Amino acid sequence: MKKNILLVLSLFLVMNCFAQEAKQKETKTETSTYYLIRHAEKDRSDKSNKNPDLTKQGNNRAAYWAEVFKNVKFDAVYSTEYNRTQQTAKPTAEANELEITSYHPFKIDMESFLKRTKGKTVLVVGHSNTTPAFTNRLLNKEMFESIDDDNNGNLYIVTITGDVKTVQLLTIN
Repeated sequence: MKKNILLVLSLFLVMNCFAQEAKQKETKTETSTYYLIRHAEKDRSDKSNKNPDLTKQGNNRAAYWAEVFKNVKFDAVYSTEYNRTQQTAKPTAEANELEITSYHPFKIDMESFLKRTKGKTVLVVGHSNTTPAFTNRLLNKEMFESIDDDNNGNLYIVTITGDVKTVQLLTIN
């Protein structure tokens, strides 16, 4: 009888330990980190060109962004489909051996995007109006306005852990 009670008690303790471990795994929250930048300097020589390439200075900045991010291991790189954003994203994507995923900043399903990138580190390259707007959508709060058309150095870093969202705005020139 004593052995049976000891066996039942042991089984109860073991099962309780497994249940607690499973619950801890279930409630363990993942951290998602988003780095958002505007494209580098674009060629403004042809005012009618709606899809210009980067200038030499812009290509240098794109390479510099890759250097700034050299210690960040990205899981994904997103860019709009414009030449200037793709060219800005390319050095960082290549450094991380990633393909660039194209997105439309105003048509992206934010809920799906957040699910797809949960627990990941992501670079998002956009424009003077879309980068602050995308940051606001990640935060679910209106914090940032469009940036000046000559500002190519803002870096927004959004971190999401569970329901806690933080943001940093840095200027890298």
